[in-house]
Formats: sequence, structure tokens, C-alpha cells
Amino acid sequence: MTVTVLLFARYREAAGVPAVVVEVSPGATLAEVWNRVRATVPGLGREERPLLSCDHVYAGPERPITGREE
Repeated sequence: MTVTVLLFARYREAAGVPAVVVEVSPGATLAEVWNRVRATVPGLGREERPLLSCDHVYAGPERPITGREE
């Protein structure tokens, strides 16, 4: 499934873009999504523990996504 990840603050600066689009398997966790982002954007390779949110709420890396989140 296609996921658009919005980047803020230093992540946006490091990536040089406000958002990144990645492909992940259905049911992927936020950690898997972030790992795909890190693999896609070289400037984020060292960012191992970002603050993650899903549906406007901070979430842990183990949270699965369905593709309908915001």
C-alpha cells in the first residue's frame, strides 16, 4: 500500500521535502514505515527514534496501519 509520510522540523530539513511517499505491506507497523522512509531518504538514515504520530495522536512504533490513517 502507498503511504504518505509528513515530515516536520529537523526531519523535513534533513530530507529537503515536506513529505515522502513509500510503499509498505498491508498491516505494516509505524516502525516499518519509518524504516522504509529512512531507506528512501539518505539524510534520514541516522534518525532511529523519531516521534511518530498517526491520526493526530502520538503513537508507538509497534502500531499497525491500515492505509486509511491521516
